[in-house]
Amino acid sequence: MIQTIGVTGMTCQNCVRHVTEALSALPGVRSVDVDLSAGAARLDTDQEIPRQDLHAALDEAGYELA
Repeated sequence: MIQTIGVTGMTCQNCVRHVTEALSALPGVRSVDVDLSAGAARLDTDQEIPRQDLHAALDEAGYELA
């Protein structure tokens, strides 16, 4: 399943790495592709990841779910 989410607070490639690591650590996530210019992340998952889980992972990493 593909999920695309908005991510705010990213300004550089280091941010992309942090967001990728935070989202990749969620159970059921197979891969993450973060697009800095679009402010978005595309997740390939086993099942839909609940919005509150996405929010918590990004918040802990210092970013926000848009």
